[in-house]
Amino acid sequence: MGVRPPSNDVDEEPDVVEFGIAALDARLADADVSFPATAAELRDRFGDATVPYNAAGDEMPVAEALAETDRDSFDSEGDLLNALHPVFERKRQTASTSLFKQLRGLVPF
Repeated sequence: MGVRPPSNDVDEEPDVVEFGIAALDARLADADVSFPATAAELRDRFGDATVPYNAAGDEMPVAEALAETDRDSFDSEGDLLNALHPVFERKRQTASTSLFKQLRGLVPF
């Protein structure tokens, strides 16, 4: 997922805040991961790397997200992203339940 922050009329193109599988997809492109891949290979490849799961910038480790899928292998990048989407979505919904978190998500800084 991605959210465009409010425009400050300085830049011609707005920045995009990526989170969830969109943020992971960008990291996969940079990590040169080949599929099929096991969860253990992905954990080794990403180490302690974290991925933001909401627009406020809250993060979770890739290894934790992989563990929550209860899957040992992934046939393709799409298979991995489809398996991780509900994990990031649950985390995002859980974090957004507090009023403070909701207000923080609205403020661009």
